[in-house]
Amino acid sequence: MTNFNEIWNFKLFGSGENIVTLGTVLILFLYLIILVFIATKFKKLLVHRVFKRPHFDIGTSQAMASIIQYVFVIIGSIIIIHNSGINLSSLGLLAGALGIGVGFGLQNITSNFISGVIILFERPIKVGDRIEVGNIVGNILKISPRATTIITNDNLAIIVPNSEFINGRVINWSLHNRTVRFNFMVSVSYKEDPNRIKKLLLEVAAANDGVLKDPHSDVLLDSFLDNNIRFNLRVWSSTYSDTPGVLQSQLYYAIYEKFKENEISISYPQRDIHIVTSNETKNLA
Repeated sequence: MTNFNEIWNFKLFGSGENIVTLGTVLILFLYLIILVFIATKFKKLLVHRVFKRPHFDIGTSQAMASIIQYVFVIIGSIIIIHNSGINLSSLGLLAGALGIGVGFGLQNITSNFISGVIILFERPIKVGDRIEVGNIVGNILKISPRATTIITNDNLAIIVPNSEFINGRVINWSLHNRTVRFNFMVSVSYKEDPNRIKKLLLEVAAANDGVLKDPHSDVLLDSFLDNNIRFNLRVWSSTYSDTPGVLQSQLYYAIYEKFKENEISISYPQRDIHIVTSNETKNLA
């Protein structure tokens, strides 16, 4: 028992009345563990009870609950340390020294955390949105205070720091709704009637269940190129806003069959080759 008391009361640092022993640190860690446990339960309560309202999506609820959890842990830690007998002012010098050294390493973390708060209140993106940031395209699965998780069409989870959504350019395909207009280019030979091509393309669009009737589809004569006339088939869809490549494939398959049935020539690059022969070449022949 004497050895236990000696170990428990072993002095780590401090002087006078502000002596910190090993026992004090162990009790402090125990209280902090309990604090984190309570904070985690409190976060779940906020997400599933308090913030479970029609105007709060799950991503916003989780982000707000996480911020409240962090604040709860910070304030609780200060109270626990103060009540444990540790003089916080005596730790000021140590905290200042650590702050200078660690501050540079925490810049990115702080930036991402602040960006997460901005995202939470301004709501430029939310869980379920179809977004494009940098070269990443996918649906938002989770927004946390530090980073956002995006799921691509290949079912890959990509974690993107929140600062990229604030400092960079972000395309949100579903900010208001999932109705998106797609443009598909089709080229035909100059011998074809443009009005007939327009009619056939609109028939293809109307036959696809993924293309909306309202807003209606249209066809623009895009440009006259060297070997063909290029048309722009513009369609609206809410079904394929996440998989535009699938809609493109369906329409191009249907266009090919439609053109084949109506004997429409799909253009291809043509080059005229002129062979010039010289007198020396003729003599060698």
